[in-house]
Amino acid sequence: MRDELNSVERAAETAAEEFELGEPVLVCRWRMASRHVPMLNRHIRALSQRRIQGEPLTKNLISWAKQHIEWALAEDASVDPDGVLMMVVDEQGRAAMSVGAYEPLPDCSASALCARHADARREAAATGVAPEVLCCACTDELVVAAHEDEALCGAMTFVRQLAETRGVRVVFNPDFVADTAPVASGVPLLVSDEHGVIVAAPCEHAEHDDQHDTAVSLAGFLAESYQKLLAATK
Repeated sequence: MRDELNSVERAAETAAEEFELGEPVLVCRWRMASRHVPMLNRHIRALSQRRIQGEPLTKNLISWAKQHIEWALAEDASVDPDGVLMMVVDEQGRAAMSVGAYEPLPDCSASALCARHADARREAAATGVAPEVLCCACTDELVVAAHEDEALCGAMTFVRQLAETRGVRVVFNPDFVADTAPVASGVPLLVSDEHGVIVAAPCEHAEHDDQHDTAVSLAGFLAESYQKLLAATK
């Protein structure tokens, strides 16, 4: 019996040594807190809606990802407890995970957030889900730069629910661009699986009236709620 176990262990070690991840076709970056991934179920749900070369990810891969995060990652004292989990999937559907340090965005201007949104839209065209979504907080609504029927990333489903709970109407407009906000007093923000809710740096020419103040309040509420979620995980 012992010989059989040794044989199985050697086979597993050999397989691990021979495993080499191919060309990455999907990379998910999820923020961590205390070696856990907040909104994990939302992330996993969005992961199940992603595609590789037009095909959905296998149920085995999705189950492995969830179990690895809940069990192995939570017990691994070597990882950065408040870092970023990166899951990479290659063209054959093989996956690997690693954890790196979290680095805040160096540029939070509206133009920089627009550029990140454009990159995310290109990823959505290939995989079906954008990891970051541009939004605009207005006086009585949240404008989301996405199609109403498209699958949303985990962070965006969280923010949408927050807005609706507050009684704010959520409007989908895929043509929205933050540099030319649909409402002059609107506040652009980026909703990201990695960075949470990033409110654009104030514009010197922004109108400072009651409508603008209401939009600022909504943007602040969304950003603060995400930070509270991280704090609650610790």
